[in-house]
Amino acid sequence: MDVKSRNCLLMNRQALEKDIKTSYIMDRMISDEVLTLQEEEKVKQQNTQKERAAMLINIILTKDNNSYRSFYNALLHEGYRDLAALLQDGIPAISSGNRKSSMDGMTSYVKTILCEGGVPQRPVVFVTRPKLVDAIKQKLRCLGSDPGWVTVYGMAGCGKTVLTAEALRDHQLLEDYFPGGVHWISVGKQDKAGLLIKLQNLCSRLENDSTLSQRPPLNIEEAKDRLRLLMLRKYPRSLLILDDIWDSWVLKAFDNQCQVLITSRDRSVTDAVAGNKYEVHVESGLAHEKGLEILSLFVNMKISELPEQANCLVRECKGSPLVISLIGALLRDFPSRWEYYLKQLQNKQFKRIRKSSSYDYEALDEAMSISVEQLNDNYKDYYKDLSILPKDVKVPTKVLCILWDMEIEEVEDILQEFVNKSLLFCDRNGNSFHYYLHDLQLDFLTEKNCNQLPELHKNIVNQYKKYYKLNTPVPSQEDCMYWYNFLAYHMAGANMQKELHDLMFSLDWIKAKTELVGPAHLIHEYVEYSSILDQKNGTVRENFQEFLSLNGHLLGRQPFPDIIQLGLCQPETSEVYQQAKLHAQRETGAFYLEWINKKSLKNLYRLVVRPHRDAVYHACFSKDRQRIASCGADKTLQVFKAESGERLVEISAHDDEILCCAFSADGEFVATCSADKKVKIWNSRTGQCRCVYEEHSEQVNCCQFSNRSGQYLLATCSNDTFIKLWDLNKKYCRNTMMGHLNSVNHCRFSPNDEYVASCSTDGTVKLWEARSANELKSIEIKDFFKNADEQPDDVEVLVKCCSWSRNGDMILVVAKNKLLLFDVKTCDVLTQVIVSHHSTIQYCDFCPGDELVAVALSHCSVELWNIKSLSKVAYCRGHMSWVHCVAFSPDGSLFLTSSDDQTIRIWETKKVCKSSDDVLKSELDVVFHNGEVMILAIYNQKHLQLINGNTDSVNMQTAAQESTISCCCLSEDLKFAAFGQESGTIKVLQLLDGKVLKSREAYRTSVQHCRFTSDCQTLISSAHDSVIQVWNWQLSECVFLRGHKEAIKDFRLLENSKLLSWSFDGTAKVWNITTGNTEKDFACHGGAVLSCAVSPDGSKFSSTSADKTAKIWSFESSSVLHELKGHEACVRCCTFSPNNKLLATGDDKGEIRIWDILTGALLHFCSPVTVDEGEPTHGGWVTDLSFSPDSKMLVSSGGYLKWWNVTTGESLQTFYTNGTNLKSIHVSPNFKVYVTVDNLGILYVLQKL
Repeated sequence: MDVKSRNCLLMNRQALEKDIKTSYIMDRMISDEVLTLQEEEKVKQQNTQKERAAMLINIILTKDNNSYRSFYNALLHEGYRDLAALLQDGIPAISSGNRKSSMDGMTSYVKTILCEGGVPQRPVVFVTRPKLVDAIKQKLRCLGSDPGWVTVYGMAGCGKTVLTAEALRDHQLLEDYFPGGVHWISVGKQDKAGLLIKLQNLCSRLENDSTLSQRPPLNIEEAKDRLRLLMLRKYPRSLLILDDIWDSWVLKAFDNQCQVLITSRDRSVTDAVAGNKYEVHVESGLAHEKGLEILSLFVNMKISELPEQANCLVRECKGSPLVISLIGALLRDFPSRWEYYLKQLQNKQFKRIRKSSSYDYEALDEAMSISVEQLNDNYKDYYKDLSILPKDVKVPTKVLCILWDMEIEEVEDILQEFVNKSLLFCDRNGNSFHYYLHDLQLDFLTEKNCNQLPELHKNIVNQYKKYYKLNTPVPSQEDCMYWYNFLAYHMAGANMQKELHDLMFSLDWIKAKTELVGPAHLIHEYVEYSSILDQKNGTVRENFQEFLSLNGHLLGRQPFPDIIQLGLCQPETSEVYQQAKLHAQRETGAFYLEWINKKSLKNLYRLVVRPHRDAVYHACFSKDRQRIASCGADKTLQVFKAESGERLVEISAHDDEILCCAFSADGEFVATCSADKKVKIWNSRTGQCRCVYEEHSEQVNCCQFSNRSGQYLLATCSNDTFIKLWDLNKKYCRNTMMGHLNSVNHCRFSPNDEYVASCSTDGTVKLWEARSANELKSIEIKDFFKNADEQPDDVEVLVKCCSWSRNGDMILVVAKNKLLLFDVKTCDVLTQVIVSHHSTIQYCDFCPGDELVAVALSHCSVELWNIKSLSKVAYCRGHMSWVHCVAFSPDGSLFLTSSDDQTIRIWETKKVCKSSDDVLKSELDVVFHNGEVMILAIYNQKHLQLINGNTDSVNMQTAAQESTISCCCLSEDLKFAAFGQESGTIKVLQLLDGKVLKSREAYRTSVQHCRFTSDCQTLISSAHDSVIQVWNWQLSECVFLRGHKEAIKDFRLLENSKLLSWSFDGTAKVWNITTGNTEKDFACHGGAVLSCAVSPDGSKFSSTSADKTAKIWSFESSSVLHELKGHEACVRCCTFSPNNKLLATGDDKGEIRIWDILTGALLHFCSPVTVDEGEPTHGGWVTDLSFSPDSKMLVSSGGYLKWWNVTTGESLQTFYTNGTNLKSIHVSPNFKVYVTVDNLGILYVLQKL
């Protein structure tokens, strides 16, 4: 150290020891690297403040000039300006030629310039933000040698000062642009007297080595003049930095043709001064990783070792550098208080997060409140109104126009004032502006105005009501989305129970809102505001919540379903049903249907969501059960709330179908794997891609994280026959497990993470040691599928999936249609069950309780089995297509299923286990008799039931038959019923008591159709062959109608003992059923004839075919009258109108055409206007059609039921059945009752309201 400096320090030692507190001063000196941590410790060990100061000075005296400068600077910045002045004369000089680089690459020339200019040191903990630092440097270079202003602006605590100081640590910048040096003044909030003192200090600092020391300037004008002369003559080409400027009048004192950089919260502060102006906006938050880096430096830990609360802290304060640094410094002193400070932040207890660094304000709230205090009084009130804005929401100007009852220009002027002062942020979207507050500003406002919040919420609701009166906003208005999303939030905030009740329980509001934003947000609101909504009666809220949860997948689609019709399908005790009924009765001319037998149906699922636009291959719960991740054929990953289905993250994740996804044990990450051969890891909350693994050479079928929190180990398996283990902290695969001979379909960690199980198309399940990747055991699953005469190699067994028991002692494996349970230690099979003879198992999962197993099947259903008693516990129907995945929640109380039908269903395990397994087959017969609807249905495959459709009661049920029943029919007088069986047997029974009267072994194949003649004495039937049998069952005589070359598709009775039949051979024939002779033969089509219909006058019939055409024929001339072309798929059904003028045809593309019988011209094309991508217009094939008696309406069945206006071709109503694939529709003569069965076996008796 220079002698001059050393003497100066010794001379003033007494004054220094008496006054200084060492802790913050040492922080600065450590960051300047002139003091070590050991030396700091030595100082801290002293008992009194004075002894600590003395020890620090002793240490400085042993060091070099840099430590003197650092000590001087620290005094200046910690508020000891009088003591710093005592040391000013001793500051050692340095020449610009000295470029000896220090440890951080900053030359001693730079250090000296900054030290002499009073530029603050780097904070103790510092992370780089190069983009912003470069932006400030670039603007400083723009000043060149011309006078001008650079404004670095942003909200409180965003790091303006630190970034500005960092930009100055650049040798080239200082030497080329500011060789006269830099002069830093911390201005802050000042009155005129305060500003004069600042100016006097600056002048005396600039005159420090002047031989003639002048008296201090006496007023601001004199100070301004003196400063101008000093800058011009003594410090040309120097930079003046004014830190923390609040008022534009302050700047006028420095407006003297020099180069100035200012930091401010107010962007408009330079409006009052002349010269070139440049701006740098400092964003309010750091990137998440940067925030974690700061915390890790404060607490001296690796980022990967930080507790989960670190992530939450950074998220909660939106990456605010100030808050992170404040809390980091507190945690350095109190390392166990992570949870405490997180709670303080979440609970807006800003006063508890007190000063623990050299920031100018005592606590966080003080820093923010000083900005607000700057506003004039009426602006303060407007700013207070913003306290009720929702977090993270950009609010359109129109909302605030309604709130303040002002013109748009007036509102924009007020808001611009807030934006200029960094109290509000603005986003420009085309011609409109959207405004938002930083979370910390909003938290500050809500804490400050907490007692007035209900009143402020009430005000905005009243202003909304005043503006919109009884109307609702329409989508073309810019404020529309805001009100649909947040009107309920404001009502709840104001505790306006009646208004909230009226809004949330209004079908009009639900319809409008779900059309715009889908159902998930509404479900979330029912949960969120349940305490207010349930004050009178919780049942109503439950009714509405259930209605949306179970119909949400329909409400999110195009064309938008009629919400009144959906409401009419609710139980009659439900408030939703009662409201829907009132609406339906009020709307004159509208077409609505009552589902009169719905009482028997119980919904077993809790929520249905449709997050994807294509098949959903996989879905899983997070460990806390709050979120669900799903993926599928649309190449996206979705993360949504398990309670409401509200979407949290949507990512276009891969270039091909995504086959599997998995949450990490702590829920931080989601892994996805795809047919594009890649494995990707995503942040589950932000959707950012963490890493991509590309070491598999074929499609990757499954990915699974280990079960322990904090240990990010991932297993993946692929068609390349390998299983790979990845450690998320490393770039490459940790281990590869080799041993399978074919594609590996599935892999799972054991509960203790010691083993990995894998299933392969090679017919084996293998167990591997996770640590060493060695194969431990191999189980040959194909051995369990061998018949006595088969060689082992003849059987291909694709092992689909496996699941571990909770204790890891057993493993469940599925292949083909079998469940196999193995003992892990011995590999012995403990249990095996054949689940189904008709479909294969797609997936299985063990319930955490170890007794229940859920099994997903290829025929749309899911079954629960008790693995101990080997019994089926429940049958879950609801999906309309293959179920790909089933997964229990970690506690086993829920399970989810995902399917080709684009939906994910969430089921309650207990509810499902109590359900019954009643299923009807889609083949039924209906007689409408004296106002009664009598239905003959096949129940659970082997019983016949006679059901009264009006009362939903079973009048008769037969005993179980020895073979499955395949078809049935009723006699018109309701005395007899007949049924055919898969064994080929036909039986006739008496309806009164269900007694079988006659039985005949008629066919070798399954009977397809049977019908009584009008006198009930004869039964006509067909099977999977080319012969029709006419059996007079009372006389036991039978006539065979032979002539078709292929199987009969169907037949229809005509008058005078005639019968029309049609076949897969492309022909139709007219028979005399008494003689068995063919009377007419029609070579109709090149492909199979799929349906025929007879005109009401009996002169014509129509035929439709797989060759995509329909034809109209004359019975008399046996010739074709018209060939109807235009369908783009198989034409599956047709029907004539009762007025004999029209023919309707329906095809497999879901389209219906209406033709003129006379001319063969196409009159109408019935198809919904807009349809979701990839969705057939009728939810599938059109399978049946029926006209109303006046020929003005048409009903069609397919994926669901639709009613059409024949004159316009427009859809009148759609009835969404729970299942799909409706094979037929039975319509009463007056066109008021409709009966059908869906593929889930649910019966629908619908009545026109």
